[in-house]
Amino acid sequence: MSKYKALRDLAKSTAAHAHSPYSKAKVGAAIETEDGTLFGGCNVENSSFGGTTCAEQVAIFKAVSEGKKRLKRVYVYTDAGWSPCGICRQIMSEFASPEMEVIISNKDGDEKVTSLKELLPLAFTPEEYQKR
Repeated sequence: MSKYKALRDLAKSTAAHAHSPYSKAKVGAAIETEDGTLFGGCNVENSSFGGTTCAEQVAIFKAVSEGKKRLKRVYVYTDAGWSPCGICRQIMSEFASPEMEVIISNKDGDEKVTSLKELLPLAFTPEEYQKR
């Protein structure tokens, strides 16, 4: 059994709620904040593709809207085991340390554990503004 069972269960259950009539891809994400609170999200597509919101973004924005602004880990579930897109990686960097765990999972239960810094090397972070 995965040590990430609660995150996996949440990500998988939220993927079932995805609105993906164009790509047919159902993505679920679960985040754990530094205080242990879990938030889930699913992808929500729009016929104007620029209006599409990724599952990771939904979960992060839910956490932020509840005052939880520091992420401990992100778990992403898709049937195929896709990794987060570049925009999601950048959004994660706003609310997490480079060492934050990112777990990528598929329908077979395979899990790849990586870090934000591996997914987004040389990230542009809020600290960059301090260097001006």
